[in-house]
Amino acid sequence: MKLQFYSIGKPHDDFYKKGIEDFTKRINNYYKIEWIIIPPLKNAASLSTNNLKDLEAQALLSKINKDDFLVLLDETGQQLTSVELANFISQKAIINVRSIIFLIGGAYGVSDEVKQRANFTWSLSKLVFPHMLVRLILAEQVYRACTILRNEKYHHQ
Repeated sequence: MKLQFYSIGKPHDDFYKKGIEDFTKRINNYYKIEWIIIPPLKNAASLSTNNLKDLEAQALLSKINKDDFLVLLDETGQQLTSVELANFISQKAIINVRSIIFLIGGAYGVSDEVKQRANFTWSLSKLVFPHMLVRLILAEQVYRACTILRNEKYHHQ
């Protein structure tokens, strides 16, 4: 199974980059992993929020295959414990999902079309975080889930 982290926005900020790269490298010991950063639209400031989300949706959905399992990160989604996330990933592997895509939407969220395409909507917290921090938290939590599945010492219960 392959894991893909999609994020709409700028490349990783230097402040977060080292941590993101470290956890990504660690995850790669368990699953093939890839970051796809979809650059912000150049004319974003001149677009309405809905137009912006629709154009971002087009760019995003053109990259996703129909068999990909899309997990949308959104504050309105279901919250999971680290153990529940590990079980979630494990279940997808058991049923032979080829690719799980974890999507961090744009600054204004995602279009209804993307929400409808999502197979699961996950909330990291009721709090709102900057997108770069969400990237780091996502990478760390997926790494933590991998160590839980292997009963390794990283996660303490």
